[in-house]
Amino acid sequence: MKRRLLVIVLFVYSIIAGKVMAQTVALDYYFNHETHTTKDGQNKRFHYMWEDTTNSGFSIWGDIFKSQGAKLTSIEVAPTSQSLKGVAIYIIVDPDSKKENPSPNYIQKADADNIAQWVKSGGVLVLMANDSANVELRHFNILAGCFGMHFNNDMQNHVIDDAHFEDGAVSINNNPVFKTSQKPFLKDVCSIGLTGKATAILKSPAGATIAAITKYGKGTVFAVGDPWLYNEYVNGRLPAGFDNDKAAADLTKYLLLQVNQ
Repeated sequence: MKRRLLVIVLFVYSIIAGKVMAQTVALDYYFNHETHTTKDGQNKRFHYMWEDTTNSGFSIWGDIFKSQGAKLTSIEVAPTSQSLKGVAIYIIVDPDSKKENPSPNYIQKADADNIAQWVKSGGVLVLMANDSANVELRHFNILAGCFGMHFNNDMQNHVIDDAHFEDGAVSINNNPVFKTSQKPFLKDVCSIGLTGKATAILKSPAGATIAAITKYGKGTVFAVGDPWLYNEYVNGRLPAGFDNDKAAADLTKYLLLQVNQ
């Protein structure tokens, strides 16, 4: 009997592991498409990319996804049923303003409708904004509004300099998403207005919602008011006591578990 039970457990585990292995995490390279000129005069993409191992990249978060069995990809075109085919998790970070890109790809209603339909069918969407001086919020909110969320034109947790890291501290206790992280760092974050089923998952010390989740059809949406988990702050420059590395691992695990629930 015990042997049979062990076989059943191993069989179920293999199915779960196979499901995780098949999960593809796509990072948007269309709405965020910043470039800069290198020392040798080349125009090069940067900021919030899987491949970027400098402070501005997402290579560390990408490695966490891979360590939990996921595959990484990027999407350099507008979201459609075709471009999102096979994608389990879609991450959109800091859409461009004209300050960052002279010809930005603003989120349009058709884009929002395509993404909303994908989420409704079981996709997991991550929306990462920024303070209003560093992100294009008007069009981003066309998409966020589909899910009862609105990125506000404000700034929470303002951190003046490295002598004031504590101004970016967020306290966590008994959180359904961040189960091991207790003190993440979120700097210069916009707050999020919520309606409908959307609920706060992180709040600033002032009580403003700075991260939220909601279910939409068969899918899930997680939103946060900052790019947050890029290399510089996981945990590259953070003083002892901050645990964005744990927060990144917690969020990754949560997102992967939402796929096809």
